Amino acid sequence: MVTKLPFWVLLGGVGLSFIAGYINAIGFLHNHAVTHMTGLVSQVAIGIEQGEFGRALQLGAVIFAFFSGSVLSGLVIQQSSLQLGRRYGATLIIESFLLFCAVPFLNRNMDMGYYLAAMACGLQNAMATTYSGAIIRTTHLTGFINDFGIAIGHLLRGWPIDTLRFKLYGAVLFGFLTGGIFGVWLSTYFGFEAIYFPATLLGVLGVSYFSFVHYVRFIRPKRQAVAKVYENATEL
Repeated sequence: MVTKLPFWVLLGGVGLSFIAGYINAIGFLHNHAVTHMTGLVSQVAIGIEQGEFGRALQLGAVIFAFFSGSVLSGLVIQQSSLQLGRRYGATLIIESFLLFCAVPFLNRNMDMGYYLAAMACGLQNAMATTYSGAIIRTTHLTGFINDFGIAIGHLLRGWPIDTLRFKLYGAVLFGFLTGGIFGVWLSTYFGFEAIYFPATLLGVLGVSYFSFVHYVRFIRPKRQAVAKVYENATEL
């Protein structure tokens, strides 16, 4: 049960789900889902059964790209629970780089753009895994909606529920929905280049987060140690 919900966890959940909803909505506008793996697997099955093997292979490549992003996240972060660490900053920077690289391919109607976008989403989704037992997925909402349904059932029975966990889930749902709205809106003006907005935001967040953690872990302790030595010296 989540007993405490730090602001940075809530803000991070909203921000990352906003970006995922933004990118996925743009993909759907062009009949290419990049975060909806369940639907893609079904489409692969349909393609195979109907003999459309080229289409099935193309969609399978999107699934593999998402999977590869998850593998990369596991290699970089090397932990399954959310906690302060510089690797998250590095992961955000990598995701930003993948999205920047995707746009030129998308503008040329090349499948590689969708593969890079899917890889970025897989990287992000695997980055935020669990917090105090609450499973956090920022690129799809099936599990969240399922858990909301279970919670409503428990409430109807008069059983207690983990309210903080569902505040977190609600924040992710809100972020994904609003991200999709903004993604569709901006893409009508900028096309695929609208992806540059979340890509830039991810890069700034990644550098800022990396710098903040470096300060907390290394610079601030040194300053505190120097200040303490100075304080002891003045007392003598």
